[in-house]
Amino acid sequence: MRTDQFQKMLVDLNGSTSDIEASALISVDGLMMSSAMPQGMDEDRVGAMSAALLSMGERTARELARGKLDRVLVQGEDGYVIMTSAGEEAVLTVLARPNAKLGLIFLDIKRAAQALGKII
Repeated sequence: MRTDQFQKMLVDLNGSTSDIEASALISVDGLMMSSAMPQGMDEDRVGAMSAALLSMGERTARELARGKLDRVLVQGEDGYVIMTSAGEEAVLTVLARPNAKLGLIFLDIKRAAQALGKII
């Protein structure tokens, strides 16, 4: 039942703007909980990398006295990968287009992460 809720929330997040191409909810140990990703994307790899990057981001923020981590942002020439915590047990990962309006996406991601965190 929760998986259906996760799936609906991810599909809604992807539909909130054309700038978001994909999203996934991943456990902190890197296992895919739910995803709304294109065909052919390796979900196991996405899960493992997302969990590792968020963990490293949290450690970096702490070690360099930057406070509580808000998000990890990876920018490539073909777009963005944005990761944020969804509660204590999960990571929300979003893939966005290269010309995305990041402020609006950050707001949508924050709302989705809070809602997902309450269900987990």
